[in-house]
Amino acid sequence: MTFPVYIHLGGEQVLLHAVTEVLSFFIAFRYYLYLKRRQGDEIGKENRLWIILGAASGALIGSRLLGGLENPPGLMHSGHPWRYFYENKTVVGGFLGGLWGVELVKRCIGERRSSGDLFTYPMLLGLILGRIGCFSMGIYEETYGLPTSWITGMYLGDGLLRHPVSLYEIGFLVLLWISLALLEKKYGLATGARFKLFMISYLLFRFLLDFVKPHYTFFFGLSSIQLACLVGLLYYYRYLYQPKRLLKIYA
Repeated sequence: MTFPVYIHLGGEQVLLHAVTEVLSFFIAFRYYLYLKRRQGDEIGKENRLWIILGAASGALIGSRLLGGLENPPGLMHSGHPWRYFYENKTVVGGFLGGLWGVELVKRCIGERRSSGDLFTYPMLLGLILGRIGCFSMGIYEETYGLPTSWITGMYLGDGLLRHPVSLYEIGFLVLLWISLALLEKKYGLATGARFKLFMISYLLFRFLLDFVKPHYTFFFGLSSIQLACLVGLLYYYRYLYQPKRLLKIYA
């Protein structure tokens, strides 16, 4: 397999990553609309629209902010800091920023009901599609792993066996999707628990995954993304030591 991967569209060569990035947003949003029609939405249309705007704005800011802080030396030596923030982004920052944006908007409009459950499965689908594109870039985008002698090691474009961290993440997301569906079917989840379980699980996974990714590490051994994951987990601390609160029978 040759990296990066191109496909032919209309006689032109286009990066597969560019295609999957667009498709991930489009398909995930269409899936959200499908679930909304099938399951209904207890939140009114106007409030839901504000919540979506808050999520999108927060995700945009958060992804760029954490992306820019991921490599402090690179930021300090960049000639254009604002451009550096714009050109760097990360999913973890997007999720945490989106969470902050939603909570801020809900406080402003007086919406007290949980709003994340409808977004959970579309977000999982969008992430899976997006990570297919990330994998297709090999080492030509900063979503590859450290060199390894593990059986999972793959050649990603520089002649070294590396952790295919995008594939690890795709596998994790598929298992998480199945686990959430089974848990909800067997026990029933409290309102908002589906999204909370997704966030807790993903932040834990990304915290661990960063140990096999090349990145700037602070003197205490953690990266900016790992610190952000810990902040996000701290936000959900009550559910970490009392997970039964996420089940409908204990809500």
